[in-house]
Amino acid sequence: MISRIMLRGTVALGALAMTAAPAFAGTGETLLKRLHEKGILTDEEYNELLAEEQAEAPAVASAPAASGAPAPATFDPDRMVRMTDSGIGFEVGPATIKFGGSVNGFYVHDSPDTPSATTSVVGGIASVGTRNSSAVRNGLLPGYLTVSVSTQQQGWDIGAFFGLYPGINSAAWGALGANNGGQPTALATAGIDARQTYMTFGKPKFGTVKIGRDIGLFGSDAILNDITLLSSGTPGNNVAPSNTTLGRIGVGYIYTDFQPQITYTSPKLGGFQASAGVFQPLDSLTGPAQDNASPGFQGKVTYDATMGGVAGHLWVSGITQSHDILGGGDYTGKGIDFGGKVTAGPLAVTGYYYTAKGLGTTVLGLFDTDINGNPRSSDGFYVQGLATFGKFAVGGSYGESSLDYANAADAAANPDLLKTNSSYVGQVRYNMTSWVTLIGEYIHSKSRAHSGNQASSDALALGGILFF
Repeated sequence: MISRIMLRGTVALGALAMTAAPAFAGTGETLLKRLHEKGILTDEEYNELLAEEQAEAPAVASAPAASGAPAPATFDPDRMVRMTDSGIGFEVGPATIKFGGSVNGFYVHDSPDTPSATTSVVGGIASVGTRNSSAVRNGLLPGYLTVSVSTQQQGWDIGAFFGLYPGINSAAWGALGANNGGQPTALATAGIDARQTYMTFGKPKFGTVKIGRDIGLFGSDAILNDITLLSSGTPGNNVAPSNTTLGRIGVGYIYTDFQPQITYTSPKLGGFQASAGVFQPLDSLTGPAQDNASPGFQGKVTYDATMGGVAGHLWVSGITQSHDILGGGDYTGKGIDFGGKVTAGPLAVTGYYYTAKGLGTTVLGLFDTDINGNPRSSDGFYVQGLATFGKFAVGGSYGESSLDYANAADAAANPDLLKTNSSYVGQVRYNMTSWVTLIGEYIHSKSRAHSGNQASSDALALGGILFF
């Protein structure tokens, strides 16, 4: 049997070889464990030597260094860097830092109607042009890189989040806005849309408070459950692409947007969860000039449940904001929506509806009033289904967004104002890996004016999207 003196020497030399520096507490313990696992040490020898090693470690750590010699290092867990249990990131000291991202690109071919006296639709999303167009561009999502930092302090869960969304489009050289119109010429460059930057603090039984810029509450579930979120949908301007396509924005829902806000989200109670917040007031994009004194308010309630292998997600949200018109007058923009997604086996079905007054169509504040500030009503819906079979998925959807006149004077002044935008989409997906999905899509978009004018376009999108 190996003597204890020889074993102690083996442990000491092994620890020195493993560290090549002043030993951290625990190095000898690791070597003892390996010797025990290999059968070199009996259970009795392992337990005895382990007890001696643990007894000596505090003394070594606290012993004064010899004159001129560096003090032995001690193990400080708060100074170590460790991998996170999931995702891409690391833990350093008290903080967890994680990274996420996405890259996508699509070849989009669009066939528009030829311009004529009967194709003019003010607010229409169907493209009109003298010839077909081709583009290599982002879909409804731009690319993105997100960084989150989280920790616990004095019983609070603390977090910070940053999201940068660069596109692959060519914008005007030196342009600061990522959503500026495209300019497909030499020396063009893509923009960066810094749409997310916020902090959070909360507790499990208290809920979470968010302060900063993030996605809105009204209409958020509509776009997050839309199958065109991962693809193209209606292209919009395909001749000189901007940062993204339209997807189903303006053809089923109003874009929720990323907005400055202070919101509170409750804990989940029996599947229910509520959020409410105060938002930066938005001016009208097409109505009279405004100087808004009051903030906007948004709220949302969701319910999630699973029963007998069927999963359901339901939601309802609302928005309201007072608008103060320069020179006198005011109106209130308000809306409500509701929807649901049911998943049973390989099939997921989604339905959504919204109704609003003084919100506009496509994006918040677009054609929301006439020139005098009289609010227009609007509504919309979409239905969709997606069936998944192994790595393949096949889906389709149809949606509409409609806009009404404010009054008879508005009708007389704007005969070609949009009445309805609609589209139907057919989609095929192939999940090549856990990160990469290849997508093919056909989109038919149509716009009709109150005057009877109409325009339509047909688009084909082929490409892929990567998430990490």
